[in-house]
Amino acid sequence: MQISAIKMANISDVDLSRLGVTKFGSFTVEVVDPVSDYMELLQSVFDFELIKTFITRPDFRFKFDAMHAITGAYAKPIFVDQLGANSDSISNGIPLEDFGNGHPDPNLTYAKELVTIMYSVDAPDFGAASDGDGDRNMILGKSFFVTPSDSVAMIAANAQETIPYFKNGPKGLARSMPTSGALDLVAKKLNLPFFEVPTGWKFFGNLMDAGKLSICGEESFGTGSDHIREKDGIWAVLAWISIIAYKNKDKKVGEKLASVADIAKEHWATYGRNFFSRYDYEECELEGANKMVEHLRGLISNIKTGEKYGNYTIQFADDFAYTDSVDGSVALKQGIRFVFTDGSRIIFRLSGTGSAGATIRLYVEQYEPDVSKHDMDAQTALKPLIDVALSISKLKEYTGREKPTVIT
Repeated sequence: MQISAIKMANISDVDLSRLGVTKFGSFTVEVVDPVSDYMELLQSVFDFELIKTFITRPDFRFKFDAMHAITGAYAKPIFVDQLGANSDSISNGIPLEDFGNGHPDPNLTYAKELVTIMYSVDAPDFGAASDGDGDRNMILGKSFFVTPSDSVAMIAANAQETIPYFKNGPKGLARSMPTSGALDLVAKKLNLPFFEVPTGWKFFGNLMDAGKLSICGEESFGTGSDHIREKDGIWAVLAWISIIAYKNKDKKVGEKLASVADIAKEHWATYGRNFFSRYDYEECELEGANKMVEHLRGLISNIKTGEKYGNYTIQFADDFAYTDSVDGSVALKQGIRFVFTDGSRIIFRLSGTGSAGATIRLYVEQYEPDVSKHDMDAQTALKPLIDVALSISKLKEYTGREKPTVIT
């Protein structure tokens, strides 16, 4: 497909605040309400009655931070008007061109306002945020952060039971390569097709178009399903509220509610916990970043199974490549992986190689089946692996960076 011509219509301004059709001769402009269309779609996916019954309980509170971005236009009609939440459940709900001088990324660094609320003494039971264009999300409980890798796994594990759209079970599950293996374990237990793809939603889209995929996610806070062919922040928030509502549907007011943390720990007890963290080193000098990648590629070309790095034993190392099962396309050099015999992984990716420099992303993951260790802080649990990653990459030597810009 290619664009062969661009035609311009010389017409008067259209009042975009009024719904309806305006005609200019044979040319027609229709102004639609995307919120009502989206609401109708969501009502076909979720049990709105279940959610409304729960969300209006006097012993449940939640906070949704729209970050002065596009989901602000959807939050009040959906959560307040349709589902009955208190209006103060929505913060930063007015979309602004400059996002209120904020950075609309829903993570622990840039959604600081929400994080502070959720880690306070009088925190709500559930918190969520969405980004500038509404396709990403962050999920929080009281003093509890759900990693995006865990979030998609927990949604998938509970989807058939809690979300009517999946009443016959998901068609398949998929994650981006850097995302933790938590979703793999769910797919295995539920006997579902599973796909590991490069970073980039188009790879998920191909699988959805082929009818092979229902639920997918990325560690970069993107979660979605085949209700639309895209990641969807509000969908993920409603999926989580559906799970919480279902887990508490038989609880009377005043009884202890199953919390976000309870749901996460129940999941870990069943599947094990994949400790996961991502370090972003933003705006690195491109020359140093490229030299580090060259060093790593040289290392993996000579690495042998059984080699030891600290307490970790190499199973394999490679530069991830992917052949699309739908269209046969091949994607090369999608991330340098060091995979160890205990399931731990170290991954390096280079992105954003523009005028502002490069971003080096370091991903570390360690699987822990021992329930007694599931409450460990992720950074504490991962420190030995992080130390190995920094040592083998010589990141400080090549970039001069002492610490990452963002940790998630």
